[in-house]
Amino acid sequence: MREKWFVKNKKVDYKKISIKYGISELMSRLIINRDINDDEMIKNYINPDFKNFYDAREMKDIDKAVTILKDKIECNKKIRIVGDYDVDGVISVYILYTALKKCGANVDYEIPDRIKDGYGINESIIYKAQEDDVDTLLTCDNGISAIDPIKYAKELGMTVIVTDHHDIPFIEDENSKRTFIASEADAIVNPKQIECKYKFKKICGAAVAFKLIEVLFEKVKIDKDETYKLVEFVAIATVCDVVDLIDENRIFVKNGLMMINTTSNLGLKALMKETKIEDKEIGTYHLGFVIGPCINASGRLDSAKRGLELLLSQSENEANMLAKELVELNDERKDMTNEGVEKAIELVENSEIKKDKVFLIYIPEVHESLAGIIAGRIREKYNVPTIILTKAEDGVKGSGRSIEEYNMFEELLRCKDLLDKFGGHPMAAGLSLQEENIELLRRSLNQNTLLTEDDLIPKVTIDTALNLDQINYHMISDLNMLEPFGKGNSKPLFGAKNVNAIKAMVLGKNKNVLKIKLKTILGKSIDGVYFGNINDFEETILNKYGNEELQKLYDGTYNSVNLDLIFYPSINEYNGNSNIQIIIQNYR
Repeated sequence: MREKWFVKNKKVDYKKISIKYGISELMSRLIINRDINDDEMIKNYINPDFKNFYDAREMKDIDKAVTILKDKIECNKKIRIVGDYDVDGVISVYILYTALKKCGANVDYEIPDRIKDGYGINESIIYKAQEDDVDTLLTCDNGISAIDPIKYAKELGMTVIVTDHHDIPFIEDENSKRTFIASEADAIVNPKQIECKYKFKKICGAAVAFKLIEVLFEKVKIDKDETYKLVEFVAIATVCDVVDLIDENRIFVKNGLMMINTTSNLGLKALMKETKIEDKEIGTYHLGFVIGPCINASGRLDSAKRGLELLLSQSENEANMLAKELVELNDERKDMTNEGVEKAIELVENSEIKKDKVFLIYIPEVHESLAGIIAGRIREKYNVPTIILTKAEDGVKGSGRSIEEYNMFEELLRCKDLLDKFGGHPMAAGLSLQEENIELLRRSLNQNTLLTEDDLIPKVTIDTALNLDQINYHMISDLNMLEPFGKGNSKPLFGAKNVNAIKAMVLGKNKNVLKIKLKTILGKSIDGVYFGNINDFEETILNKYGNEELQKLYDGTYNSVNLDLIFYPSINEYNGNSNIQIIIQNYR
């Protein structure tokens, strides 16, 4: 796929920053490139310590919520936590449930069924709570948009506390003027509220729950260290909810990863053992692509309560059994996802959809919980905003994933007359509609869009050009300080032009790794490793240099193959030896 390469070039005095904060100029550039540019954010980035947490009491309604909870605990009133079925929701329930139990609360929990209940607290859950003599409902990772259900709860005489991190709902008049609305809840804790003075708005639902518990523990005189023990769980939710890994989120994840690597939680230990990562240094990859998906799988194909029960396990036998179940569910989810992706690609390639600038793909048989994952895979393959629709009990449901140039929520807003329900943000959305409106929606989205062909060309952003001769162990050590990587704190990428490729070889059990010996400007050699599509690489060399030069490259004889590279420096350790190499991300 054709790509456009850009080099970030921010006009800043990097030398001044490096002197002020005691870091290298390269580190200064990389930090500024991630839009970490004010004094407090830079200090938090360099030193992500618990003492740099913002004051939780600055969050609107948090004192009110804590006062209510303390009173309910003292009066032994029944509290029910209502969470969500994704990782953030499950972890949020875990944090609130274990912490309230520690405070002596009469507390239980409910997590909606993804298919039967849909997202968030609803009237059915509220009615059941009243039947169970629940006095107080405490939402987490949901509730900010539950205007009518919360009104119903209040009519029934219940106390309602909302903790959430999602965008504030609004109504729009005929002139597209938006008025933000709030429910009748007794306390609403959400940093995105306009009136909220909290300094960092981009925390996940579990982090909001953590902040509530931080203030509650302080009020009931529980040691601060007990609050910090919850950080490892906030770290999992932060990575899996794909929020920016900067500022407070960096504090959660950097410290949380250290805690996870020595965790005493029986459920986490069992899950790491079952997924064969117990002997590895756990990083954001393992949270986002191993641990998280297993917890998520229960909410997609079974009940999210299974993931919560794993974390709450009190015996190794119980933990091992649940971990096995979750891994099996996740394996089933992977197979179902791959089938859905293959079907979606087939529909794109063999229809008019391929000419569209916005893909709307209807696969009736796909499990509705997998629509978002499949949409993400298709978006990655084609770099086109993608919505996957599937048959639901009442009409059609779907999930979309977008590209930076296309605000999916706003574009769906323009088609709202064709939709039964929808919600989301610029990069992702969920929707439901009637089957007869599918083609109308596809046509409308594509006719309305201002996307150009240029917008659909993938963009790769390079932090800075880097001479291969400049790479050394000290630089790589510096780069490691930037971890953990993720959204908002991407792994640094460097560019080098016209690099001579001396020899190439295909490695790996599945012959899926390409190792290229490269020649530096000073005539030294350095290994480059590429994990992408080797057939595409060979085709690029054939088209540019011809078959003879490709063969010379594989034979290691003198050739004229020169490459522009985007890469990341790393250390290769093997059999007790270590050497510097680069991981090649892109080439041309």
